[in-house]
Amino acid sequence: FWSKNENTTVYNSVTIAGDVKIGENTWIGSFVNLDGTGGLEIGSYCSISSGCQLLSHDTVSWAVSGGREVYSHAKTVIGDRCFIGTLSVITKGVSLGSECVVGAGAVVIKSFPDNSIIAGVPARLIGKTIVDPCTGVVKYDYL
Repeated sequence: FWSKNENTTVYNSVTIAGDVKIGENTWIGSFVNLDGTGGLEIGSYCSISSGCQLLSHDTVSWAVSGGREVYSHAKTVIGDRCFIGTLSVITKGVSLGSECVVGAGAVVIKSFPDNSIIAGVPARLIGKTIVDPCTGVVKYDYL
């Protein structure tokens, strides 16, 4: 279990590599891969469901070029108060704003702003989260 930040839980089956920063009150489920080799930041009050892959590098060009190209790295950022559904993949260089929801099994290959609800392969915008600033009550506005 992660113990660097108050009330942050990281299951002991999680793989953590490289430079990974996790905010307070965040929950990381079982069998998650946190690849910080290119830098990975996860905000506060996030929930990362079981089996997710948060990546900050890939070896596509290296493999296709027969090793002539190098591995590609780019920082990946998850904002505050985000929910990442089971078995989702967030690829290198993606930034998700705060209060985002990622549907189960999504493959996120581009960045999305605050309050985005995204799902699919590749992930696309399917709605917006609306959080009442006074009560904290969340509503979902689907497109």
